Amino acid sequence: MNLSRPDANTVAAWWQAAPFALVFLLFFLVPLGLIAMVSLWNFNEYELIPALTLRNYLSIFEGCSQLTDNGDLCVTLSTYLSTLKFCLLVWAITLALGFTVAYFLAFHVRSSTVQTALFVLCTVPFWTSNVIRMISWVPLLGRNGLVNQGLMSVGLVNEPVEWLLFSDFSVVLAFVHLYTMFMIVPIFNSMMRIDRSLLEAASDAGASGWQTLWNVIVPLCKSGIVIGSIFIITIVMGDFVTIGVMGGQQIASVGKIIQVQTSYLQFPLAAANAVILLAVVLMIIWALTRMVDIRKEL
Repeated sequence: MNLSRPDANTVAAWWQAAPFALVFLLFFLVPLGLIAMVSLWNFNEYELIPALTLRNYLSIFEGCSQLTDNGDLCVTLSTYLSTLKFCLLVWAITLALGFTVAYFLAFHVRSSTVQTALFVLCTVPFWTSNVIRMISWVPLLGRNGLVNQGLMSVGLVNEPVEWLLFSDFSVVLAFVHLYTMFMIVPIFNSMMRIDRSLLEAASDAGASGWQTLWNVIVPLCKSGIVIGSIFIITIVMGDFVTIGVMGGQQIASVGKIIQVQTSYLQFPLAAANAVILLAVVLMIIWALTRMVDIRKEL
């Protein structure tokens, strides 16, 4: 037998994977490589200069080695902390809502027809664009919006509540409205794979509903929770449209800084910020994937 001859199944597997590897190379690795390369270029008001330099990275962290006179952090660190704050708040709220909705659909809806109908109902907001869904909050939360008019009509407030719109509250609200479905789907998928006999065994062993939930369902849903968390974190960390619209262009985020820099044709500086943002997101994802093997979910 000729051991040097490649196995036919191995060759076939490589040919099957080749188209996907090519797509991954052309539309993911090559663009990332170009961004990393441009981040090392120099630039002026008129042109890009393809000369290797660390100027862009140094300018991003300029002044971050010490506090300002008022005790504030530098712009870069303050912006990342603001972005991480939104990311953490949105993640916690979407996790609570997504887990609750997925749990109800998976364990309390017996009919598969009703289950499918309710699941499709959760996708209704995705039938319109994100911009339309964001703008729909403006007539509700504005100074003369329906919410303020309702609060004043019942006497709860004497004047319009200012923080309902163009604030941190409205940004988090819009994020939750837009992206909760990304948490529901993977958690629901994990719950549907749980063997129902395990729940019966826990009940027969005398476990309460909360004990079954915490000791049986949650551990078996870890992969879905991690996948949903990755979706939420990656989307929120790079978002600039939602923060710009719902924050009234007054709230800073990393994605917003990159968008402004590209609008001023500062592409190397924007590329450097993008590389740093990617590194931060990858570190968060790496930490999440250390908790559970998400390959079981794929």
